[in-house]
Amino acid sequence: MASSPSGSNSNFDSGLEIKTRSVEQTLIPLVSQITTLINHKDKPKKSERTLAAIHRVGQAVSVAVGRFVAVGEAIAVENQELKDEMGQACFEARRAGDAIAQLTDVGSAVPFQSDGRVTVFSDRTGMVKAARLLLSSVTKVLVLADRIVIKQIITSRNKVLVTLDHLERVSTFQEFVQIFSQFGNEMVEFAHLTGDRQNDLKDEKKKARMAAARAVLEKCTMMLLTASKTCLRHPDCESARINKDGVFHRMRCALEQVIEIVTEARSFGDSKILPASIYNGIKDFKSSVESLRENLYSMLPQNLSSQLEALVERTEDFTDSAYTSHEQRQAILALCQLVRQDTQQLVHAWVEAQSAHAKEAPEDMELSILKTCQSTNDLRRELHKVAVCRTSDLLKVHGEQLPLRALKASGAEGKLEAVTEYSRTLTEQKEQLVEACRLLCHVSGTEPLEITCIHAEETFHVIGPQIISAAQTLALHPSSKIAKENLEVFCEAWESQLCDMALLLREINDVFEGKRGGSESMCARESKHTANLKTPKAVKLDAEEQTSIAKLGLELRLLSSDVDAEVEKWEEQEQDVVRQSQSLASMAYSMYLFTRGEGLLKTTLDLFHQAELGDEDRSALTTEMEKLGAFCQQLQMGAKTPVQGKSATFQKVESSIQTTKNILAVVVSLLPFCNKLNRKYKSERSSLSSPQECREGQDTSTPVKDEGTLNNKNSNGFGVKALEQHMAGLNLLESK
Repeated sequence: MASSPSGSNSNFDSGLEIKTRSVEQTLIPLVSQITTLINHKDKPKKSERTLAAIHRVGQAVSVAVGRFVAVGEAIAVENQELKDEMGQACFEARRAGDAIAQLTDVGSAVPFQSDGRVTVFSDRTGMVKAARLLLSSVTKVLVLADRIVIKQIITSRNKVLVTLDHLERVSTFQEFVQIFSQFGNEMVEFAHLTGDRQNDLKDEKKKARMAAARAVLEKCTMMLLTASKTCLRHPDCESARINKDGVFHRMRCALEQVIEIVTEARSFGDSKILPASIYNGIKDFKSSVESLRENLYSMLPQNLSSQLEALVERTEDFTDSAYTSHEQRQAILALCQLVRQDTQQLVHAWVEAQSAHAKEAPEDMELSILKTCQSTNDLRRELHKVAVCRTSDLLKVHGEQLPLRALKASGAEGKLEAVTEYSRTLTEQKEQLVEACRLLCHVSGTEPLEITCIHAEETFHVIGPQIISAAQTLALHPSSKIAKENLEVFCEAWESQLCDMALLLREINDVFEGKRGGSESMCARESKHTANLKTPKAVKLDAEEQTSIAKLGLELRLLSSDVDAEVEKWEEQEQDVVRQSQSLASMAYSMYLFTRGEGLLKTTLDLFHQAELGDEDRSALTTEMEKLGAFCQQLQMGAKTPVQGKSATFQKVESSIQTTKNILAVVVSLLPFCNKLNRKYKSERSSLSSPQECREGQDTSTPVKDEGTLNNKNSNGFGVKALEQHMAGLNLLESK
């Protein structure tokens, strides 16, 4: 049962659990207004001015409820499965709103008394009843409407799954390109829906799990692309198939986890229950110890001893590790023994106090409580130090990426035995990192950070073998461009997870030191283009601006992928229109990375400089279609137009990206037409050649085009990463 959003009026329990911030925030003003009316009920005499104010509040509540109910009824019409429930909730809300309006009607007031005041609202019970009904029905309408959001996420997930199945079964590269384009669009939609849901969730554990699942989807999108292309290029390669199957399986698991979170479903053998951590064990143990101050008879002494032994048993993850030094192991064991001794002394004093029928903890028992808590804190501090030092050392060693470099080099040279040797080294590193994640989980300090540690552990556990299978594929096909690109993508995922682990380590340290929660100010990044400007000032975009730029960035990314896909179909890659289109797609991709806070474009000035098309680039495109000329001129003029202030700078950024998107849209529609004309020209030119000569010419002109660049080499997929994080850090330079 959830109390009212304000948390102060248990009288207004809606009877429904509020799980999202949006529902909670919607109810807060209503609760405030109703509380005002209820509180005034306790004062039977009111001035005419107060009476008029209460009347206005009551009428405002009634009008707001009427509008609210109209929206609810419209939702019911569009969603027949909710029609009955929504209709009933709307009916009750309207009835309650009318009741409140009637109870606050000035016409119902008793005539003025001799002191100039009026006695009104004698029906306090009626007001409370109407308030209860209103809050309950409005909350129900909001919760029912929230089901629509959940339904949208499920529908989007189902679309992604269907397309994922199609992608897994494709047998030609051309078919894969077409379906992957559709898959990208569906993943963008799913990313938006799940991102909004993640931000809306009240439960921090669910938010952390959602973030972990979405991170998997983001990274796996690029892996899926290169792994699938590798399989299509080398259909008989077993290691390539294993590599691809692993990506598809992980994506399906992540999609299922998202649905479990939004629907609160629990699959059989649910593994989402967090493992028992030492941090929680210490917290619970200390809580039990300190509770003895309030009640000597709240628990049995043997229960406290059992709780301690369960805690000590968890420290075996540290002491049994082959990577824990002898000194560290001895320090942990000594502290465990000290906690045992202090607890035994506490239990002894506790039993004596109970025997004496003491009502509160005597002085010797209070001293034992303090000593036990202190030794427990010392144990926690030592375990934290061991986990953090171990992880820091591993990150320093693995930061050099020696096994990854060796695997890339050995694979490119076709040395399968060397790949096998370096794979063993990588496997050992993987096991060390997995264990470090488990130790960090023990000392993380919060449940969301525990979830992040578990996600990091799972990621290293999965990506390690995938890197090995990708390296084996390259060793078997050392001349394969796509096999090399595929290995590079998995290695980048490994390196990315190492960076994430470093950030995680910092957060865990902040929690331990009590510094978690402070927000860091944005720092303006230097740019070579700001030499003649005054000191730039970093400006943070508001939510609407972030959403606008993020949406444009995603649309731009999809269009650049469409251009790449169309270019793949050209037999002659040296055609000028192909070269210019690739250049434009590359520019668009750089802009897309800018909207994510990534890439080489660090400031808005970098973006505007990128948008300045050269004369050669512009003329090559403008001759193809008049529309392109207009767009190119618009982009050129806009990029060179100086602006000042946050609003103007934001509008210029948005305009530059929008115009680039328009140009790409024209190019995408133009490329197939140009390709058709080019083929027709070639066909007419070679009409006197024999069919055999034509076939030979075609065979030699397309050596391995399925290895072409469907995505930029450094692509991070279709923006599945939570864009709000990157957009919040978008660096807008505002000239003073």
